[in-house]
Amino acid sequence: MAKFLKDLRPVYVVGIGWHRYQPLSDTPYVTLGLGAIRQALTDARIAWSDVESSYIGTGRLGMASGRPMLKHLGDTGRPLVHIENASASGSAAFRHACIEVAAGISDLSLAAGVDKPPPAQRPKTGIDSLADDFIVPFTHFALLTNEYAQKHGVEPEDIALVAVKNHRNGSLNANAHRQQERSLEEILSGKRVSGTLTTLQCCPVGEGAAAVIIASEDAIKRLSIDARRVVRVSASAASSERPGPHATVDAVITQATIADALQQAGLTPKDLDVLELHDAFTVEELEYIEAMGICQPGHAIHLLKDHAFDIGGQIAVSPSGGLIAMGHPLGPTGIGQIGEIAMQLRGGAGARQHKGAKIGLAHMVGLGAVCYAHVLIKP
Repeated sequence: MAKFLKDLRPVYVVGIGWHRYQPLSDTPYVTLGLGAIRQALTDARIAWSDVESSYIGTGRLGMASGRPMLKHLGDTGRPLVHIENASASGSAAFRHACIEVAAGISDLSLAAGVDKPPPAQRPKTGIDSLADDFIVPFTHFALLTNEYAQKHGVEPEDIALVAVKNHRNGSLNANAHRQQERSLEEILSGKRVSGTLTTLQCCPVGEGAAAVIIASEDAIKRLSIDARRVVRVSASAASSERPGPHATVDAVITQATIADALQQAGLTPKDLDVLELHDAFTVEELEYIEAMGICQPGHAIHLLKDHAFDIGGQIAVSPSGGLIAMGHPLGPTGIGQIGEIAMQLRGGAGARQHKGAKIGLAHMVGLGAVCYAHVLIKP
């Protein structure tokens, strides 16, 4: 019988940190990563020597990139694991750090993500595909945008309202790649990348870092970590591609993975206060909201128009700015989502604070092949 986090000892997020997500610069990735890790250690009020294991999520840096980064904190001889899982690299690193602490192998673990170009290359399989030169991610999601609009009787311009909301949230986030509020007219008049999709409806892929510290109750007591600031990880779910229509594989695995996470936590979609989604393109937010059961198919656009997904609304969706405004450096993205939710549940998100937030969920997809969902709860 499968075991879940709820079947093991409780684990908590006790420290969070970022290096701002930003366009490509001359800043070494080591500097990016160390900035986030040191901020997380400071936030938790612990020393690097207290950390018993480290999981580093990267999508584009190559082999063993954490070693030259962590050595600047001091060699400790503790376990170090590198994880690459496309866009979900950080989410995978976080999950495995949680499992290690929940299983009692360690009391305190670091999950960190860091990335910067050059762009990742998919491995060559040696098997040609007729579509490889014609269907790129932009085209795929442009087609999904048109399909969603036609199926539910809405305009592609309505779908762009997702970007309006998320750019507004990003304008309030000092760690966001994009920090400028945008009108619908600005978003629609931007450069077209495919179909009705404009650049401001697509996530920017730059550089940055995020880090979180995961601890057991024993570590919280032993290190005198402030229990008022910790957030419990109530559920962790992961899955991979399963049979179904290839065009909607992201939504199919999202539905199953989030349902698994909510079942583990004993919750329903209506219990959630804060939601961080993999909104690499505007239509994804609507499809995932519907797939997870927050509303019926085709209804998300109407709730969006009614401001139900705004900060202060029915449920705050991507208060960080989401991938569209917060940015998507790959390795850090999933961990940054965890940090945002932890900040919201602590009540420390400032102008982005969703009042009364007690339960949050973070969701990431990796190239349509894998999906992760984590539920965090204010104790």
